[in-house]
Amino acid sequence: MATAVENSSYQVQDLIAEDIDAYLLQHQHKSLLRFITCGSVDDGKSTLIGRLLYDSKMIFEDQLAALESDSKRVGTQGQNIDFALLVDGLAAEREQGITIDVAYRFFATEKRKFIVADTPGHEQYTRNMVTGASTADLAVILVDARKGLLTQTRRHSYLAHLIGIRNIVLAVNKMDLIDYDQSRYDAIVEDYRSFAASIGIGAFTPMPISGFIGDNITSPSDNTRWYTGPTLIQHLENVELDVTAARAMPFRMPVQWVNRPNLDFRGFSGLISAGTIRPGDPVRILPSGKTSTVRRIVTQGGDLEFAVAGQSVTLTLADEVDCSRGDVISIAENPPEVADQFEATIVWMADEAMLPGRPYWLKLATQTVTATIQAPKYQVNVNTMEHLAAKTLDLNAIGVANLQTERPVIFEAYGDNRTLGGFILIDKITNATVAAGMLHFSLRRAQNVHWQALDVTRDKHAELKNQKPAVLWFTGLSGAGKSTIANLVEKKLVRMNRHTFLLDGDNVRHGLNRDLGFTDADRIENIRRVGEVAKLMTDAGLIVITAFISPFRAERQMVREMMKSGEFIEVHIDTPLAEAEARDVKGLYKKARAGALANFTGIDSPYEAPEAPEIRIDTTSLTPEQAADLIVEELLK
Repeated sequence: MATAVENSSYQVQDLIAEDIDAYLLQHQHKSLLRFITCGSVDDGKSTLIGRLLYDSKMIFEDQLAALESDSKRVGTQGQNIDFALLVDGLAAEREQGITIDVAYRFFATEKRKFIVADTPGHEQYTRNMVTGASTADLAVILVDARKGLLTQTRRHSYLAHLIGIRNIVLAVNKMDLIDYDQSRYDAIVEDYRSFAASIGIGAFTPMPISGFIGDNITSPSDNTRWYTGPTLIQHLENVELDVTAARAMPFRMPVQWVNRPNLDFRGFSGLISAGTIRPGDPVRILPSGKTSTVRRIVTQGGDLEFAVAGQSVTLTLADEVDCSRGDVISIAENPPEVADQFEATIVWMADEAMLPGRPYWLKLATQTVTATIQAPKYQVNVNTMEHLAAKTLDLNAIGVANLQTERPVIFEAYGDNRTLGGFILIDKITNATVAAGMLHFSLRRAQNVHWQALDVTRDKHAELKNQKPAVLWFTGLSGAGKSTIANLVEKKLVRMNRHTFLLDGDNVRHGLNRDLGFTDADRIENIRRVGEVAKLMTDAGLIVITAFISPFRAERQMVREMMKSGEFIEVHIDTPLAEAEARDVKGLYKKARAGALANFTGIDSPYEAPEAPEIRIDTTSLTPEQAADLIVEELLK
């Protein structure tokens, strides 16, 4: 008897395993659509996603029970389930009945798999909406049928179009609350059509729905017999994916890593962002421009006869060419551009405002380079589409600006290739992502400016002077003693027949930087210019001594990266604020305390002390003469 029960149990387990295998096999080859829901606050975005999950039977019994309990606790009326609670996972979201963070959910139908991002409607969470839209193929713009188009409807439509989403669904929601009034629906659609045309949206799919009741979500509604279009799920199942269009474009594959498991195999791995590739196809490696042909397309499941956009593969080439992470393999006759200056749209995502001239890490596909942004050409008022004058960009602001990278990068216009045209900016100090951007085009002058090779090298200049070039970068508060000690250091080095030049902060502002003030942005530009001058002087073989407050770590790091390794020596003239203020030879602290001198370091503008300077001088324990001796000794070691 026991054996029969055990055999029966094993048979059940086998059947369950077979069902699971069949289910996984069934879903393995389905296409995947990523889409977002967006619109104004309380337009029903979370409720709609909850309804999709519920109707597609993607909720487990224990989840359903918990959901019914939560719905009763929050006081849902007229139904047993508050579908929005399926998506609003943060406590603050449930308490306030709003969406704050981006919530991603997965569901599937017989035809397709879906990942949906529920994005917040509040203006203050615009950066969260942009994050959700960055990988989406389609956007569902919800409109409350009672309210019509609102500011956030326009804002999110503009952002979705800006991000490159070309499949737009206008879902006029809560039709049940206006008794399914067709004339009201038609008026909203016409209003949106006029607005959409003004921002470049050429086509969209409107539909009347009710996320609360379920009208036109998964099946046609008897309440809207006048509507003959598809249901929402029918449209989502049949809309053409962006990856389908990408496969018709010229081949592009950013190299993620070089696959070298042994001496007999060397391949280049990455995700194909556009086009189709076959063995024997001629390819070009950028930025070097070297050409070769594809020998094999290798995957874990075996070699392929061809590969298309959206697939991750390893390519082996017929020739031994130099190729590494950050390079791009493209079709030989139609490669992307390479440039180092661009116009771009930037969406600022950090609480601290953008600082023109500050260096940030720019990540574009698999490339990471240093980039600096110029002051914006204009900021976009996404509520009115008006172009506004701006000197910087604040949180959630969108603007157009020029940027420059430290070396050429491989790119295409964002409208042509989102992978090679979309980038993020990362703060070099905190490693926080501060902005997302879209490249428009390279600046024409970037193609016409080339580095001129010189016969007399920097090494020859240094050899003639019988010294190693260096930059002694003095930093510290005003009144710390930077100029005094720097002057003593130069005198000592000159007596030792060293070739030097002293760049003093006050002196430089009389000429080279006379057009700059003392705002954070001007301070950054002041240091950038001085860094470029110091670099030229080291190329001439000089020992350069600088005396600048240079209050920000990021800008000191920027100058360090301009120099050869070991040539930048940071000297922190470490003087307590009270001591520096007590000296106040120029009377600057007194003016700053009285409010007559704005943006003064240490009073109303921050000083970021070096965390690991090569030399630290404690002026409370050393005289200027002793400090100078110590610096010279360290320099000449």
